[in-house]
Amino acid sequence: KAEFLEEEAPRLERWLKANMHGEMSYMENHFDKRLDPTKLVEGSKSVISVLLNYFPKEFQRKDSYKISKYAYGTDYHSVIKEKLKALLFFIQNEIGAVNGRAFVDSAPVLDKVWAAKSGQGWVGKHSNLLSKQVGSFFFIAELIVDVALEYDAPVTDHCGTCTACIDACPTQA
Repeated sequence: KAEFLEEEAPRLERWLKANMHGEMSYMENHFDKRLDPTKLVEGSKSVISVLLNYFPKEFQRKDSYKISKYAYGTDYHSVIKEKLKALLFFIQNEIGAVNGRAFVDSAPVLDKVWAAKSGQGWVGKHSNLLSKQVGSFFFIAELIVDVALEYDAPVTDHCGTCTACIDACPTQA
């Protein structure tokens, strides 16, 4: 449901005040828009959160340059945006006039929060979204629309006392 993220407001404020965003100064901009999708799409009623798996089919050769797994292949921004536009077109064909906008790192949207709220996964101790089905190798994007939909519920946090991600972190983050 497209609504103000009341629980996230104090968290985001504390995170920014603690300078957890490092050199990403753009995170300080558009505080209200980050928390309220109705400020991004007029009349919005629903946030459709999608995941696109990027785990590679083939691994890099050990003797080649190291490239992050998400950077293999075509730029994900354009790939996902096209898929979201196709989804919006499908919705419009099914139910009629729908105003919507696709977001793929292109606006102040709290991707992980919306994905967690929509039941796509939970935010782990390493601050990434985790899915029991696909792990964490996926991009997150949103389609915000002006039509009310049936909403999924968040899933349970399955981390418990596990610290595997923290223990395995190559940067000791």
